[in-house]
Amino acid sequence: MRTLRIRKFTILSLFFILTLPWIFFVTAHLIETKTLHFGISDTQQKNVDRTLHLIEDHTKDWTDAVWQKQLRSQLQKMNIDATLLSPSDQKIFQTADNLALRSSEQFSVIQNGQVLGRVILYLPASNVIQMIAAFSGLLLAFFIVGFEMRRFILRPLEKMSQAAQDIADGDLDIQLPATRISEIAKVREGFEVMVKGLKEAFHKQRESEKERRFIIGAVAHDLRTPLFALRGYLEGLEQGIADSPEKRAKYLAVCKEKSAQLDRLVEDLFAFTKVEYLETKLNKNPVDLAKVLQRSLDSLEPLAREKHISFVRHVVKDCVVFGDAHLLERAISNLLDNAVRHTPYQGNIFVQCDHTTHKVTFTIRDTGPGFTSEDLQHVFEPLYRGEESRNRATGGAGLGLTFAHSIIGQHGGALEARNHPDGGAHLTGWIPSMVNALHD
Repeated sequence: MRTLRIRKFTILSLFFILTLPWIFFVTAHLIETKTLHFGISDTQQKNVDRTLHLIEDHTKDWTDAVWQKQLRSQLQKMNIDATLLSPSDQKIFQTADNLALRSSEQFSVIQNGQVLGRVILYLPASNVIQMIAAFSGLLLAFFIVGFEMRRFILRPLEKMSQAAQDIADGDLDIQLPATRISEIAKVREGFEVMVKGLKEAFHKQRESEKERRFIIGAVAHDLRTPLFALRGYLEGLEQGIADSPEKRAKYLAVCKEKSAQLDRLVEDLFAFTKVEYLETKLNKNPVDLAKVLQRSLDSLEPLAREKHISFVRHVVKDCVVFGDAHLLERAISNLLDNAVRHTPYQGNIFVQCDHTTHKVTFTIRDTGPGFTSEDLQHVFEPLYRGEESRNRATGGAGLGLTFAHSIIGQHGGALEARNHPDGGAHLTGWIPSMVNALHD
């Protein structure tokens, strides 16, 4: 559909308003006179000449009643009225009294250099019909322009206004009007983008609210298990069921394990809520990702030593990114903690970090069972845990990988999960380098 700009529509409307009355005027003149010649027609000019000759040839008879009767009869046949005036402008003869609507021509009658009188001829007022036609054309032009203006401008704007009111009332299933005016069409496109964005935002909000309720319920369920176990073992200690040093040591070890599990659950939930729902603004500064990896490895060294797990490192220096050091360390620690918990006794964890001009990449690979095909489809979804590699026995709430994925994404990077050909989970991530991030 071809569109018009408001300026062009206005110019065309003005041209139409100015043109249509002239078309009506010319048409009416053509119908009445059968010619496009404006002014006195040839027939009227002949009648005027004949009348003038008749009057000039009988100047002595102007006051004669018989001659005046003959002149009146002749003028009636030619549809002409006349007035004869003396040199002193006294009225000698007149065919009619009301001659205001007729066009007139005046002539002076002179003989031998002496003014004998004046003649005023009144011709048929043929332009009255043309003027009426022109006025009718003007009214019709205004009506047509007003109708088209309401059709192409006012009505779409009224519908846009109603659509805005419907959106304000929460109704997003609106029908926006089509229009040929480009400015209104752009507003319509803006409305469509806005409505689409609102629908996506509302859908995301509903999904987030649903996910939030699910997370709270699931984590509350997960918290009950270690809490019940912790309470049971503490009551056993209090009641003296652990009546030997070996039993007391066992009870205390279980209590310590359950408290650590509770700590991980609460910390994962708090961190995930902070990133996903509070939308905390990142405190970005230059961060050496190699040092972040080293600190995370150092913190997990005791847990890895208990399972006789070895870290195989290949980390280059100056892997500098622009980001939040605390959140990045939390994300890397989650990935390494996940790898340690799922790596079997005497296994290996391979950690690499390298950089290019545009980004810093890192990989974490373990020698555990890896992911199933179903795990790979949902591995970054909150609270998802596979049957074998991601179960409650490992003590996770299913938020660690989700949290790490969100943090890396907020830093402009990406995190991917797959299985290594030699076995085990293989996580690869990248973050824009500091120079590239500052340039963006």
